[in-house]
Amino acid sequence: MNKFEIAEILDQAAKHAKATQQLAADNEVSLEDAYEIQRLSIDKRLKRGEKVTGFKLGFTSRAKMEQMGVHDLIWGFLTDDMEIAAKGTTPLSKYIHPRVEPEIAFRVSEDITEAIGLKDIHKYIDKMAPALEIIDSRYENFKFSLEDVVADNCSSTGYVIGEWQDLDADITDLDIELYINNELKANGKSAAILNNPLVSVVELSRLASKAEIEIKKGMVILAGAATAAVYLNENETIETKIEKLGSVSFRVQ
Repeated sequence: MNKFEIAEILDQAAKHAKATQQLAADNEVSLEDAYEIQRLSIDKRLKRGEKVTGFKLGFTSRAKMEQMGVHDLIWGFLTDDMEIAAKGTTPLSKYIHPRVEPEIAFRVSEDITEAIGLKDIHKYIDKMAPALEIIDSRYENFKFSLEDVVADNCSSTGYVIGEWQDLDADITDLDIELYINNELKANGKSAAILNNPLVSVVELSRLASKAEIEIKKGMVILAGAATAAVYLNENETIETKIEKLGSVSFRVQ
């Protein structure tokens, strides 16, 4: 299969919540090819009327990088169709085998058109918020290679953003908790995200610049997960509580 055919398969798998087999190995897909497939798949969503609202980062844990045998982050697109309102609901039928992760979100205040440094973050990011991301691989049994997951938009499926607040430069050691129906299911520290979640913005600027993609004012950046992902089921209320940032929740029907 060529890149267009793979992009079509992944797009249909996401659109209809029907899993497909892994595709990269049998079709000799390189990492560069995978990002091209990702863009082709996103383009299909844009043609249906969706709009890009931001980006998500993956492999922001050094341990996860080592586990996958890679030495760099991966990233994918967020669109308006993926957004769930805070305290809103989403149907389980929309997904294949969804999991949820607590995140820290940042709001872009000025276009980022080149790689930036940590010292310049305040020029480009003005707000931060607690967030939750739903990841839902389109591959059978949630099994995939690096190339497969990148082609699949890094499993990005849904996100919820809490109340925006002014950026705090000192967010390197925040407590992060994930609750399902008021029961603590996972917890961690913000330091698990590249030792400092703001580094995710720096890294995304580098990767996006390399790919000749602009990060536009008003977009959202999800910095990466600080805990293991937890499976979602019907009739669950999911909430994350993050030190300094507050909390945000949504419900699965």
